[in-house]
Amino acid sequence: MLNLSVLLEDSARTHPHRDAVVLGPTRLTYAQVDAAANQVAGLLVERGIRPGDKVALSCPNLPWFPIVYYGVLKAGAVVVPLNVLLKPREIAYHLRDADVKAYFCFEGTPELPMGAAGWAAFREVATVEQFFLITADPAAPSPIDDAETLAAALEGRSPVFDAVPTEADDTAIILYTSGTTGQAKGAELSHASTMMNVMACNRMFRTTPATDSQLLCLPLFHTFGATIQMHAGFSMAATLHLMPRFDAAAAVRLMESEEITFFAGVPTMWWGLLSALTDDVDVDRIARNLRIGVSGGASLPVEIIHQVRDRLHVQILEGYGLSQTSPVVTFSDPDREPRAGSIGVPIWGVQVKLIAEDWSEVTGTGELGEIAVKGHNVMKGYYSRPEATAEVLRDGWFRTGDLARRDEDGFYYVVDRSKDMIIRGGFNVYPREIEEVLMTHPAVSLAAAVGVPHESHGEEVKALVILAAGAAATPDELIAWGREQMAGYKYPRIVEIVESLPMTATGKILKRELR
Repeated sequence: MLNLSVLLEDSARTHPHRDAVVLGPTRLTYAQVDAAANQVAGLLVERGIRPGDKVALSCPNLPWFPIVYYGVLKAGAVVVPLNVLLKPREIAYHLRDADVKAYFCFEGTPELPMGAAGWAAFREVATVEQFFLITADPAAPSPIDDAETLAAALEGRSPVFDAVPTEADDTAIILYTSGTTGQAKGAELSHASTMMNVMACNRMFRTTPATDSQLLCLPLFHTFGATIQMHAGFSMAATLHLMPRFDAAAAVRLMESEEITFFAGVPTMWWGLLSALTDDVDVDRIARNLRIGVSGGASLPVEIIHQVRDRLHVQILEGYGLSQTSPVVTFSDPDREPRAGSIGVPIWGVQVKLIAEDWSEVTGTGELGEIAVKGHNVMKGYYSRPEATAEVLRDGWFRTGDLARRDEDGFYYVVDRSKDMIIRGGFNVYPREIEEVLMTHPAVSLAAAVGVPHESHGEEVKALVILAAGAAATPDELIAWGREQMAGYKYPRIVEIVESLPMTATGKILKRELR
């Protein structure tokens, strides 16, 4: 038997009084987080949630995120983390697709009214039986009529709960991946696949119990932040300083005052940190404490690597992974000199090879091939999508869709994506959804979305649009409309109205030519 919640439970037993999560004046110990997660588990079981049922969670980096997350796992249920930027239409899709039975949603802010969006989606999907609103102030009444607050639902509940037994291969998490075609698909990750990735991370980072103080800016609904910091950190009784929304200046102040030893981020975050190291910052103090730096989500510019090494005296370790691989596949080897532009070598227990379109192996040094992965980290498959699963899984190998080459020493280098994925600020955006939404606008006849280079986000979403006959619309109008219809990281910031699009003889738009 195995349940990921043991990561929290073990640290609560061995280091009950150590701070587990910190946010501003709020400091919760491991014992307190575990007790609150037990209350959530008891609530779910009492409300009819059974082993294997799906429970969705929309919450930024707040103490409630790990509390609810591990509470769901303790109940034997499956966690379905949702991006906090999703709109009601998008949330409803995920609730339906994952067969969600209960939904925890943070109330949000005036700028990001998550609670209202989540409540609207919940009311649209009849199969979701329970809705719990996480309020910023636990003592506050519900700001949404008829919506039950989580604080009220937990009032008086026992802080003791015996985790429901689960097997190692049982699904623990369903992570929705942007994919490259059609709607988002839910990658099923088992308790074992995530646990093994956690063990591999701690092995790479050479973590010792109750020593690290981590700054957690990566969104916890994303696999990068959840596995590399929350799960791996909790497993070693680290203290996690939460930042709901990344702010470089605030992050630097926390690194200085809280003696942060571990920071992980996407390239734009590292870029922001360097910009925030102003004259009034004690850079030497930060450098003395910072033990390890991690980057992922997109390729890190070499200049940033050099500047971080010069100013903070830490070598950024780069890695590569996907939601479907729990997520880490390759990583910089701490015992070998890192190579600029490389995603490193396969982690412990994982095999990587390059393949051609027909799955045959590409063996030549420097030859281009698609990355394929086999090991403890590979997903079980896409939830309720056997055909889509069969397309990417064969004999235990998962084909990623990313093109790479391998040097003579076994270091891998991502060259391009074999499909048309856009990575904006570390978030995956798939063009087809953008195009389909744009084409519901009455003035749009045809649309093509591509990623274009961007200084801080890596890529920006650009849409090229052909207007319908006799229709009129400006780029600004289409951008504003897209903002209303899509999550903030998805909608195109650049729209160009064109007369035609380059296509193949079969009518397929030539995305590479557009880029």
